[in-house]
Amino acid sequence: MLNLITHGTATDEPDLLIVHGLFGSGRNWGAVAKRLSATRRVICVDQRNHGQSPWHDSHSYEDMAADLAEVIKAQGAPMDVLGHSMGGKAAMLLALSQPTLVNRLIVADIAPVAYAHDQNQNIAAMRAVDLSLVTKRADAIAQLAVHLEDTTLQTFFTQSLDVKEQRWRLNLDVLDSEMPKILSFPDIPGAFEGPTLFLSGADSDYVATEYRPTIREKFPKARFAKIRDAGHWLHAEKPREFIASVQAWLDL
Repeated sequence: MLNLITHGTATDEPDLLIVHGLFGSGRNWGAVAKRLSATRRVICVDQRNHGQSPWHDSHSYEDMAADLAEVIKAQGAPMDVLGHSMGGKAAMLLALSQPTLVNRLIVADIAPVAYAHDQNQNIAAMRAVDLSLVTKRADAIAQLAVHLEDTTLQTFFTQSLDVKEQRWRLNLDVLDSEMPKILSFPDIPGAFEGPTLFLSGADSDYVATEYRPTIREKFPKARFAKIRDAGHWLHAEKPREFIASVQAWLDL
């Protein structure tokens, strides 16, 4: 079973499951989850090969969707599901393959398509860090800066660093080898007929207009919204607006 971080207590509202993206963890979503837990229980997961969850030799969306299904079945009732980026793809496949487990679906800045961009350079940057020289997070950030200019990513990646144990809480070898699967999306028949919100950053190109026919084919009740002045990391860049949008959608 995936590692779970629970916020709030059960109410009459369905529980909300939050699924992080590549290189993330459930802890990254703590502030958002805490705010959303005012009206419902919120459960954040660490996906396989991330955080405190078990490591596996495979990292396909079929794997991730099955992991999420196991979590929901253990709770004993369908859940609302929010997924960002890679987590959004896992959430979409869950909804398409096991629709009875999902009430409302929120997909944050991703579409059910294959992408051409690569993340292996970020894995290379993390691998280049000499962990034996890391005694505090700032040491790792300084080393990452040699290979990675983006200061936001430097800080984000080190949130998955266990400084005390001097190890990454990311299965970098498997994520590297499975990157083609992570960038793709399974060709699965059928559609999810439940309410679905595609919430994206206005400055992001992950949910391009040309993807909408594919989205509507698989998610006929899809609605679209954008958060101004936000990119792919919309929940971190504009947390208030993101939380307000998600809460409004869940309250419909």
